[in-house]
Amino acid sequence: MKAITRNQYGDSKVLQISKLEKPVPSSKELLISVHFTTVNRTDCGILTGKPFAIRFFTDLLKPTSKVTGTDFAGEVVGIGQNVKNFKVGDRVWGLNDEGLASQAEFMTINENKAICLIPENISYQEAVASAEGAHYAYNFVNKVHLEKGNKVLVNGATGAIGSAALQILKSQGLYVTAVGNGKNIDLLKSLGADKIYNFEKEDFTEIDKEKYDFIFDAVGKSSFGKCKKLLVENGIYISSELGPNAENLYLPLITKFKNGKRVIFPFPQNCKRSLLFIKQLMEKGKFKAIIDRYYQPGEIKEAYNYVMSGQKTGNVLINFSSDQNPLS
Repeated sequence: MKAITRNQYGDSKVLQISKLEKPVPSSKELLISVHFTTVNRTDCGILTGKPFAIRFFTDLLKPTSKVTGTDFAGEVVGIGQNVKNFKVGDRVWGLNDEGLASQAEFMTINENKAICLIPENISYQEAVASAEGAHYAYNFVNKVHLEKGNKVLVNGATGAIGSAALQILKSQGLYVTAVGNGKNIDLLKSLGADKIYNFEKEDFTEIDKEKYDFIFDAVGKSSFGKCKKLLVENGIYISSELGPNAENLYLPLITKFKNGKRVIFPFPQNCKRSLLFIKQLMEKGKFKAIIDRYYQPGEIKEAYNYVMSGQKTGNVLINFSSDQNPLS
């Protein structure tokens, strides 16, 4: 089979297309014909081994998995003898943010891991574009107690995490201010943003007079110090990144023991719970997959370079299925 591989940490230059033996599922595993995967921020971190903390999950000196990829959407083409919950022909999607070796034509996964049936009205493309970013967005949202009427600001609302967070928040009836780039203003409006800032022309931390219950920095390009004045007395700031000098690791401890505004760092967990939550929203028509562009496996270096440039909107997909029309 064709697979994207690497033997060391590094930038896109270490990636190559290899021919590997098709994996054989064990007794509780599924064999998946991968139709689409994404190249996402987690993939980039696992590729480069940065920040260094990621290596505690992927091995300190050399990546554990030769094949890259953390998510997939595809078809079950084989099952182990003890598989109970899936059958050949099922359309499925899944995620493991520590690595899944999914950037390949075929992969295996234990049926008890984070894998779900794709809803009937959802395409493979839409499913895979509703995995990694939505998982992190859900882990933002479920770290706090949200009530109808709360006001939330999402910085970086056009990325995979931010666009998913915006939709999750709006599905719960919250007032959401979205910060994004100029080319995606119409997208943010279509996703239901109540107020929008174009970061290319305005600094929301300087001009916004609103007071927010929560601020979600989905791109990690702001800080608690800059956003603090926009929070209500007991407001909460959450960032997807470590922040200046890794402050988002220790500020949660410091602010927890002080009355008032707090920082929470969202250590993501339970991928399957996230997928099941997003699946329910998709089935109700309350979640839209945001797809920027498609690449073929032979363009994998270009795909990683584009994602690492920080310019993508929503998700970047890799098409491993030659009979799938990426625009359908």
